[in-house]
Amino acid sequence: MREQTWQGFRSSGRRSGRRRAVSAAVAVGVMTMGALAPPAASAAARPHTVQRGLNALVHTDGVPAALASVKDRGGPTRAYTAGVGDLATGAKVPRDGQVRMGSNTKTFTAVVVLQLVGEGKVGLDAPVDAYLRGLVRGDGIDGRQITVRQLLQHTSGLPNYSKYLSDDIRYYDPRELLDLALQHKADFAPGTNWAYSNTNYLVAGLIVQKVTGRPLTEEIDQRVIKRIGLRHTYFPAPGEEMIRERHPRGYYQESAVAPLVDATEWDPSWAWAAGQMVSTNSDLNRFFSALLAGRLLPKAQLAQMRTTVPASYPFPAGARYGLGLVSMPLSCGGVYWGHGGSMTGYETRGGVTEDGRAANVAVTMQPSQAVKQRMDGFVDTVLCR
Repeated sequence: MREQTWQGFRSSGRRSGRRRAVSAAVAVGVMTMGALAPPAASAAARPHTVQRGLNALVHTDGVPAALASVKDRGGPTRAYTAGVGDLATGAKVPRDGQVRMGSNTKTFTAVVVLQLVGEGKVGLDAPVDAYLRGLVRGDGIDGRQITVRQLLQHTSGLPNYSKYLSDDIRYYDPRELLDLALQHKADFAPGTNWAYSNTNYLVAGLIVQKVTGRPLTEEIDQRVIKRIGLRHTYFPAPGEEMIRERHPRGYYQESAVAPLVDATEWDPSWAWAAGQMVSTNSDLNRFFSALLAGRLLPKAQLAQMRTTVPASYPFPAGARYGLGLVSMPLSCGGVYWGHGGSMTGYETRGGVTEDGRAANVAVTMQPSQAVKQRMDGFVDTVLCR
């Protein structure tokens, strides 16, 4: 198996399946990448920090396209693009186009859980068994010993189901994914360590559904998306493979020397509450800004969400994990708050500062770890400029 991506979604064991999922895939040879670079005069005409950073991700790091949305304190939101939105047709990158936002979904799920905590319907330190009686059991796994807080904080010890998925790209029911996780031994006893696991948010999503009697998708839509007016963010419906609005094509690459394969349209249900959603850079900025401003959670629950523990791999050095929210240090001092996400075809990074600055960047493939680090550096540069 290949190493886990920064946001915890596995590439291992799903390579041939991804190819089957895109039966109309467009294979693009290495030579095509040379066509991504615009004339030198074009780059020189837009020397802005953001544009230079996006150009570098395309020209130096080889991603097909890069998009960013930036908001200064009290200023307007600005969108930037670089590269090509469709390698087969040469179409432009749509400004602020939709992308699969991966593990940013976890923050949305955590917000709904914490809203239910504020309403007295869920207890942060209550056991999982209080809501899903007898459901979470396995080798070293006992829902009577795991708390809701530990799910949101990744300190439950639940094994990561996405490590064990087969090559089949198809619709997955959340209970099927949980059953897969429970076939494996716990990583550690609850509360004794930290390890990123998509299973934590799978269980959190099931708790939301049990407590509310409604699908998680509806709860996220009503409690978060519509509440703060996210116009381009949604949770794909069962079996929905296409991205609804304007978007750049997303690509998958088997290896550094393999051709790029169009991996835009496929069923993302295996990620569910941990990473299934679609959004834009500007909507993600709006979401994290509203969250930090207290527009989504009462003060007590927001304070709990911002109470962090040290986070290790796959997060960068200095990162700390709260309840579905990550703080990352800035080179100019202080931190920014966000999450980031990784899904087949797309990678996102970004967050907001305490004083209202916001930046989010997306690229149209899952890049190498080195490129992901440069994306983190891009966010740091933009927020500190």
